[in-house]
Amino acid sequence: MKNWKVKFSNSTVSFVLDGSFTAIDKIVDKTQAIYITDENVYALHQKKFKGKKTIVIPAGEEHKQQATVDFIIEALLNFGATRQVVLIGVGGGVVTDIVGYVAGVYMRGVAVGFVPTTILAMVDASIGGKNGIDVGLYKNMVGLIRQPQFLVYDVDFLKSLPKHQWENGFAEIIKHAAIKDAKMMKELSMNNIGYYQKNKKALVSLIERNVQIKIKVVQKDEFEKGDRKLLNFGHTIGHAIENQHVLLHGHAISIGMVYAAKISQVLTGFSETNILVETLKKYGLPTAMHFDIQEAMQVMQKDKKKASAGMQYVVLQKIGKAVSETIPMKSLEKLIKLYS
Repeated sequence: MKNWKVKFSNSTVSFVLDGSFTAIDKIVDKTQAIYITDENVYALHQKKFKGKKTIVIPAGEEHKQQATVDFIIEALLNFGATRQVVLIGVGGGVVTDIVGYVAGVYMRGVAVGFVPTTILAMVDASIGGKNGIDVGLYKNMVGLIRQPQFLVYDVDFLKSLPKHQWENGFAEIIKHAAIKDAKMMKELSMNNIGYYQKNKKALVSLIERNVQIKIKVVQKDEFEKGDRKLLNFGHTIGHAIENQHVLLHGHAISIGMVYAAKISQVLTGFSETNILVETLKKYGLPTAMHFDIQEAMQVMQKDKKKASAGMQYVVLQKIGKAVSETIPMKSLEKLIKLYS
């Protein structure tokens, strides 16, 4: 078991890597711990929550809304939770997003820690302090940046993941490789999900490398003024179609990455789109779909990445090297239509 202490601007986060769910008992006062998970995780791992104060919320992105926040806060009040409480979010990206947000606003802020149970949450969603909820079709429109106290990684949770959730997580791993690590992209291109499912050592190593990428980016730019924007590669179009078409996050981002790569061909002369596309396909991820461009553009108009001059859009110069460009909305629409 590895324990990394990572300093951010206003806090230190403990990363317990290749650990066990029971490690929480050594980190948190049991009398102050309240666990929050979703119905899917609870059904599969009910024994782990035995004897623990637990709040179970509905599963799925469609429940990452204010109504669920209200439900959790009411349950906390019923438990008599004070400012000394420690909330522990056990689940995928939806759970960590919403629990982090509740912890930031309940009684003006209480402690929080995460046990990510999906690959997507382990390598991306739970790291970096971004917490929030959706407002209708608009992804993460309300939220805050606030670091958790700890993250406990127990890869045994991944054994119960369905294949589509492995695909979902590998989209973010491939994204990290595309923007920051050409060597990782080469490794990914030579393997597939089955390889990492059978090889725990390789899986743990891959997860740790991705955690390091995300940590380094966030440490450099915690409040997304510069380099952290690169983590949005594939997310502009991805977010615009995700809720609209009820897609898994990783599936939507995969499609968004292909559009971003093709747009990069025009803007930077990027010449490795085929490597990205073939790697996404190896991991069962979609690389194209029909969607209403006008509707997507309307959603993008409300995107947090939109600036007065246009959309702040992440493009690739080469595999492992990304930059952020501001593209006027009319120009972006033309480019999307060109590749649709």
